Amino acid sequence: MFKFDCIVVGAGHAGIEASISAARLGAKTLLTTLNIDNIGLMPCNPAVGGPAKSNLVREIDALGGVMAELADSTYMQLKTLNSSKGPAVRALRAQSDKREYKNLARHYIEQEENITLKQTQIVDLIVKDNAVIGVVDELGVEYHAPCVILTTGTCLEGRIYIGLKSYPSGRLGERSAIGLSDALRKLNLNVRKLKTGTPARVDGRTIDYSKLELHPGDTVVDNMPRFFSFKPNRPIREQYPCYLTKTNEKTHQIIKDNLQFSPLYRGLITGVGPRYCPSIEDKVVRFAHNPSHHIFIEPEGKDTYEVYIQGFSTSLPIEAQFQMIHSLPGLENVSVIKPAYAVEYDSVCALESDYGLMTKKIKGLFLAGQINGTSGYEEAAAQGLVAGINAINYLQNRDYIKLNRANSYIGTLIDDLITKDIDEPYRMLTSRSEYRLILRQDNADLRLMELGYSAGLVRESDIQRKRFKEECIKEQFERLKEFKISANSKNREILEKYHESLELGSSALNLLKRPNVDYKILKELGYKSNIETSDTYLIRDIEEQVEVLIKYEGYIKRQQEQIDNQTKTDNIKIPDSINYDEIKQLSTESKDKLKKIRPKTIGQALRIGGVKPADVSVLMVLIEQHRLHNLNK
Repeated sequence: MFKFDCIVVGAGHAGIEASISAARLGAKTLLTTLNIDNIGLMPCNPAVGGPAKSNLVREIDALGGVMAELADSTYMQLKTLNSSKGPAVRALRAQSDKREYKNLARHYIEQEENITLKQTQIVDLIVKDNAVIGVVDELGVEYHAPCVILTTGTCLEGRIYIGLKSYPSGRLGERSAIGLSDALRKLNLNVRKLKTGTPARVDGRTIDYSKLELHPGDTVVDNMPRFFSFKPNRPIREQYPCYLTKTNEKTHQIIKDNLQFSPLYRGLITGVGPRYCPSIEDKVVRFAHNPSHHIFIEPEGKDTYEVYIQGFSTSLPIEAQFQMIHSLPGLENVSVIKPAYAVEYDSVCALESDYGLMTKKIKGLFLAGQINGTSGYEEAAAQGLVAGINAINYLQNRDYIKLNRANSYIGTLIDDLITKDIDEPYRMLTSRSEYRLILRQDNADLRLMELGYSAGLVRESDIQRKRFKEECIKEQFERLKEFKISANSKNREILEKYHESLELGSSALNLLKRPNVDYKILKELGYKSNIETSDTYLIRDIEEQVEVLIKYEGYIKRQQEQIDNQTKTDNIKIPDSINYDEIKQLSTESKDKLKKIRPKTIGQALRIGGVKPADVSVLMVLIEQHRLHNLNK
């Protein structure tokens, strides 16, 4: 028997964040994995970020996690998406070098003194008095710890499908994790099937790139790329292009002719797949009116010719896959290295967990990542970080880290998982956050770094840098108010270049409110920021932050009022001892939902699908009566 403070099962993106955060907070941590050579593997698209996901990555960084650093250190291409749109939906995306990413992730794990790494399969949980006390591996070895974090990804009873052929496996070339699902069922946890998939990989040397549309990364201005991490001294690397091709009538006909061999359409796969990342056969069937679909050709690494076919996930037979791929412009003679496949795996309904991602039925047992029914590396990493922090808080009898819908996308993700009965792999979208103008990717450090510092994961130098940034932002507002720009001929001429006019003198702040005016133009008009630092990245971040706050002041103020109103209901606690069956005024549907989820606050109760607002009003009255009764005792 071996003793630890914390055990993390699985070394994917959730397991990396969970084990490193627990270790850095002082816990002796055991990290187990089926294959130590695949720590941090990107089994699907080798990319980090994108809409809403970049918000998660930057929030992870602000809280002291490592995904942003890994992505910044191994990128092949950095690209800002939605750059022409408002700041609420702008997103950074990195095409990563798959091999470099996992090698660096393993290095991060191995340099942590508090992490013990073992390659083994965990098959059972040791539980006593409804609390976990350890795990058992396939060789019968027991490892004891008062908290266990399961981050099993798609390996839990995973089964791969290629056409009508299938075999146990969590990912191509890896074995399935057998036994742990039965252990979870014995604990009366709701285990269910989900499905995901991945496209084929092809030999980039056999692609005719002349037929493809070039998609380069961002144009780097003043040798300053955009990065995920708020830390200084990010590495500047060579950027590699991606490419675009499209499906056509021939592709669609091949797919339709082979639907009878699809394990999904034949009913062999019962798990629900991700709605927002469907297979190509799903796209062709569901969007029959669409004559073509975009397919991105993306490199997997700078030292490999393996190429990823983004948007071409399928579980059709291998012969059909060859035909489909060869129908794409530029890929007519391509050589396929790895086939596409679907994988069906076990997950646990996230309603079983609380805000800290600890299961309600088994104390000390935390779940993070795809086991909670999510899809995506970023969603997994965010949960792993939260589970790692909260596992140590649980051991030390401290409150969970305070993440909620009002302060983070991570809080929104967790609230959705534990409040809404989601029956498909959950993907983070900007539309899922009602406060997305405030929860932007650019201000994650200002929103969350103090929380990360209090938790013990953010370094002193990083928190001081963030506090300096806050002070500079305040100073910039005052400086912009005081700096006057006269309406002389020179200034008018400058503004006319940008389709702006100036009839009377104006403060720099009022000019910056205009849609066509930015800091660059203000500097042409004589304005100087005078920010006392040589860090040009920090200067850029400060100026952009000020510009967003000024241009969107009214919208931000309105959204802050919404948050304040929501916070009022989130502060009204629902007693744990409440018996919903005894409340006659509640509808049957609301009772069933409230009993199943057992919300902690009135705000959470309002977000449960099927719970009527009128029933929540009844709860509020009863809670207030109970409070007054206790005060009068």
